[in-house]
Amino acid sequence: MYYSYNGYNLKSNAMKISSRKKLKSFLLVLIALCFIANTAFSQEDQRWQINTDGSISWQINNSIPHDDHIEMSGKRISCVLRYGVAADGSFHATRSLVWPMLRTIPNNTHASLTRQFAQDAFDLVTVNYKPIAAEKTVSLTLNGTLLVKSKTDKLELTRQFFPSTALAVYNEIYTIKNSSDKNCIIEIPKSNAVYTTDPAKGTEGSYTIHADLINNGSFNLKPNESVSFSVVYSGVKANETVPAVNVEEEKSKRLELISEIWSKLILETPDQVLNTEFAFAKIRAAESIFETKGGPMHGPGGESYYAAIWANDQAEYIGPFFPYLGYDYGNKASLNAYLQFAKFMNKDYKPIPSSIVAEGTDIWAGAGDRGDGAMIAYGATRYALSRGNTDEAKQLWPLIEWCLEYCRRKINSDGVVASDSDELEGRLPAGKANLNTSSLYYDALHSAVYLGKVLGKNETQLKEYKAEAEKLRTAIEKYFGAKVEGFETYKYYKENDVLRAWICTPLTMGIYDRKDGTIDALFSSRLWTKDGLASVAGDKIFWDRSTLYALRGVLAAGETDKALDFLHYYSNRRLLGDHVPYPVEAYPEGDQRHLSAESGLYCRIFTEGLFGIRPTGLHSFDFTPRLPKSWSTMKLKHIHAFERDFDITVERAGKNLKLKITDGKKLAINKVIKDGNTINIKL
Repeated sequence: MYYSYNGYNLKSNAMKISSRKKLKSFLLVLIALCFIANTAFSQEDQRWQINTDGSISWQINNSIPHDDHIEMSGKRISCVLRYGVAADGSFHATRSLVWPMLRTIPNNTHASLTRQFAQDAFDLVTVNYKPIAAEKTVSLTLNGTLLVKSKTDKLELTRQFFPSTALAVYNEIYTIKNSSDKNCIIEIPKSNAVYTTDPAKGTEGSYTIHADLINNGSFNLKPNESVSFSVVYSGVKANETVPAVNVEEEKSKRLELISEIWSKLILETPDQVLNTEFAFAKIRAAESIFETKGGPMHGPGGESYYAAIWANDQAEYIGPFFPYLGYDYGNKASLNAYLQFAKFMNKDYKPIPSSIVAEGTDIWAGAGDRGDGAMIAYGATRYALSRGNTDEAKQLWPLIEWCLEYCRRKINSDGVVASDSDELEGRLPAGKANLNTSSLYYDALHSAVYLGKVLGKNETQLKEYKAEAEKLRTAIEKYFGAKVEGFETYKYYKENDVLRAWICTPLTMGIYDRKDGTIDALFSSRLWTKDGLASVAGDKIFWDRSTLYALRGVLAAGETDKALDFLHYYSNRRLLGDHVPYPVEAYPEGDQRHLSAESGLYCRIFTEGLFGIRPTGLHSFDFTPRLPKSWSTMKLKHIHAFERDFDITVERAGKNLKLKITDGKKLAINKVIKDGNTINIKL
């Protein structure tokens, strides 16, 4: 029986009310689940904040004690600065100084003169004839230097730490300001410490390290007046003079370098965390290049890896990035790295060494063949195409040909590339053939086809490369494709039955056959941790390089919004968390060192993943932009690849995307495409 009132069916109305209650309950549950999901990506221990000038600052509050470390480098010196604020608010720092061109014995991978100093120059100063007491740290700021502000009841104190850009010198500037209403007497001592090393432990005999205090004396400071002094650490060979240093000029040069790096390849998105972490990653990627006797060499750093190059860090990771940044010294270092490896080509196709060390005078090949030929071929082809320079491409072509032929000769009976290990050099199992090496070779073959065409190479040879790539793709699927821990993804090697972080590699090479299962596995609780991807499911070990590859690959595969949450979380943790401001190498090995090439990989998440740039010629590229649904626009400005200086703007236009590419002041492309489509751009 139905009852109606004022034209409404009462039973129907009651059902509607019940439905609304159920809907309300469902929405509350949904909101709660969203809150839980967002909490999982929140930065619980966010310590730093972004400033309007692009720097980041830590305003000291009750979250102390806390310690951190950062690496800063110049052409002839590097410093790992370990710093912190104690529970009582006082600041402390230990600087580990590395002189890569002061070689020690044995002259191997790690033979850079290294010394640690923990002296704080304010400890030498007296104020009104007494030591500085009860100092409280106020803030720390990073912008390519570390600036520390502190105070006492009568003083404002600052410390600023940075390396010289071109000299074998590390600098610290100390400033004391009288914030009281009475004059105060500041006494700064004369200090010129000299350390002489054992001549039997240096390849060129004894070295001298100088720690010089500049601007000593007695100063009567009136209220609001300041005085500054500096401490300069320098290292020289026996026959060298100690460089005359103007510390303010050295600071200006350091800040000018940062300004140059920040003025090129500018990321503009609605997410300020991504923009800022991208800017900082450019610093670390570009600064770690050393002026060796073998030419400019990009080095990983980390108190271990200097004046040397590696097939993964330099050839594969950072080399293909520098053309986009337009940093001339970076391009020179990349070209030099490839040409250094080219010296080891041989008619018997014995492996190229994994690393060239000691300023180019020796090699390291302790892990056998790590798939280095594939790494070099992949990096050299991508570099040559993106660089857009015909002469450089011609120089690199013989190396590319040799590496491709080397890989072809390593194809096993299952059609994939065999190697002794992988880039982790036996730290984790990699079998007799691993997914990384074959994936890199696959991409290198495609790039070689593009490069060979513009260089006018033999068409038959290029057709063979293309056919080889297609055969390899089929073999990768057959050999590595598998259901692992319930996910339709890849085994990393034949006997592998546990999820590995490097299952992401095919995505970065345009192989999307197992896209869905692979992405689900990467972002599952088995692999994703608070620090990105675990190297092996269920283990505490992580290496940022695989996380950086994965984020690039997921974006390239078109899972933009899924990747965005994880990318923002990762970037927020690295930029504003407890260990800042760069991507890191690994943990527990190295205690999350700021190795340099990882920062290049971070930037490639955006150039190749978010903006989907895939070079197809010296002045052309496939373009597949991945604009997140929550963004109306994104820009990448002053891209210097392909021998141009151009900007890309992607805007939402209904369900489509509007693309604008300006080549200098000229509007080169103004086009609307379907979201997810690829177009080829010729500049």
